[in-house]
Amino acid sequence: MFGLFFLILFTPGVSEFLCMSSDLEISYNFCDSTAHAFTFNVTPCSFMNKSIWKATLTWIPRSDITFLKIIFHIWYDGVKALQWKEVLCSGADDEYSVCGMLKGETIATTFDIKGARTKFPKGDYDVILQAFSDDSENNMFMCLNFTMIVKQDAF
Repeated sequence: MFGLFFLILFTPGVSEFLCMSSDLEISYNFCDSTAHAFTFNVTPCSFMNKSIWKATLTWIPRSDITFLKIIFHIWYDGVKALQWKEVLCSGADDEYSVCGMLKGETIATTFDIKGARTKFPKGDYDVILQAFSDDSENNMFMCLNFTMIVKQDAF
């Protein structure tokens, strides 16, 4: 028995739908001008009565992941709402499976996103996710631009 495995080579600047439902719509594109071997999926595509999303990521990085710092910039209806920074891999006692992966190796992982912690009001959200290979934030190796449209209040 053999399984179906595929990677999508995204064209830079072209938006890809992540999911669409009656209460939520999410799409993303890459900020840089280089195509990536990358897939990302979340289920269920809804905020209503869902406390945890299942996320699936498949990616072939273009550099070794010995150090990984991520930065999220979040805008709500055009106003900056949040900036969050986190070092995920430092090269010592790293807890994430992507830490230590080498350039060209396939990362295939599933993880939970706990969405119930934040109640998102109806509106348009822009989320920029930047990944850096150094703490000085000079060497960005990935940048994703997510657009999230919350169609109804979750209150």
